[in-house]
Amino acid sequence: MKMKNYKKRKVLIVHNYYQIPGGEDTVVANEKKMLENYGHDVVLYSRNNSELKNMSKLKLVGLPLTTLFNFRTYQEVRKVISDLHIDIVHIHNTLTLISPSVYYAARSMNIPIVQTIHNFRMLCPGATFYRDGHICEDCKTYGLNCAVKHSCYRGSKVQTLACIINMKLHRMYGIYGKLNYICLTEFNKEKLLSLKQINADKVFVKSNFVERSEPVTPFDNRENQFVFAGRLDKLKGIELLFHAWKKIEENGNAPKLVICGTGPMEEWCKNYIVENELISIKMLGFVTNTEVRKIISISKALILPTKWYEGFPMTIIEAYSVGTPVIGSDIGNVGNLVQEGITGWKFRNDSMENLVDKVYAFENIVDKVLEKAGQYSEERNYMTLSYIYENAK
Repeated sequence: MKMKNYKKRKVLIVHNYYQIPGGEDTVVANEKKMLENYGHDVVLYSRNNSELKNMSKLKLVGLPLTTLFNFRTYQEVRKVISDLHIDIVHIHNTLTLISPSVYYAARSMNIPIVQTIHNFRMLCPGATFYRDGHICEDCKTYGLNCAVKHSCYRGSKVQTLACIINMKLHRMYGIYGKLNYICLTEFNKEKLLSLKQINADKVFVKSNFVERSEPVTPFDNRENQFVFAGRLDKLKGIELLFHAWKKIEENGNAPKLVICGTGPMEEWCKNYIVENELISIKMLGFVTNTEVRKIISISKALILPTKWYEGFPMTIIEAYSVGTPVIGSDIGNVGNLVQEGITGWKFRNDSMENLVDKVYAFENIVDKVLEKAGQYSEERNYMTLSYIYENAK
């Protein structure tokens, strides 16, 4: 794709922040800054789910209806579009406070809508295609009602049912067929197109991007360490990783494993280290993104032992940008983003022994990783996003 003079649009970015910051927030900040750097006027309309903590009991009781359609969002977005002469609305997340009402607001003003798909929530109430320790696509195959049986949304049948009613109602109104979509990978696009009302010619693929902020450390100058950066959660494969490192340490001369992050399994991790007298695992707790990237840049590899499909882990391209390979699970987007022997190595997602083998088989591929990193550059990302905006229907 050749660089050309794209129209400088006025872009309204819409994003509902979760109470716990995540990768979606980073993507929103990166894209906003990128568009501004290339001369676009960008307006951010946002809400934060931390507002729920201070809501009155009456408002909390009415939250299911607000989640379905928020009249405040509808009115405010229409006003922003009108007052600031917005050319395109780019939505990232609508849950919980913004709601799908933003779609109807933009449609009523005859403005093209682009929705970036960060997870699988449009097809799976739990948003992950994962339950009870395994991949599950029952809702995609047999219908959304399967989720109620398993309480897939926050472990509650009532909340899951409310979520399904929301999804079915907006499907019935056909709003999803009137949007343009950005999927982060071809894998995600394939899943999204299983929703029949979505047209393939309205679905685009654009990866996330990252700016290189750290120098590339030569392989021989790197620490003898591997790094995990993410939420300490069973879904992220943290148990399997710790079992694997116990095995590596038992074999002797184990490299260091640096753990960056917090989460529901933090205490389990600390107890596991103590109970098994492990000396090669270092837990850092919460680490800023800047510091995480520094740690990744001096490590032999990033390890991503996820149990679910993932959306598009930012840590992968952050690692690639500094020539750090990734050892990742062989499923979903991690399996697609990691190229064996080129940008890293893949292991069977349920096999601790296979993960151990990949750590032992590790070698220097820094130059190969850097060659592939170019596809996640800001310039390439801008060209793709501009093309999408020009072709949004």
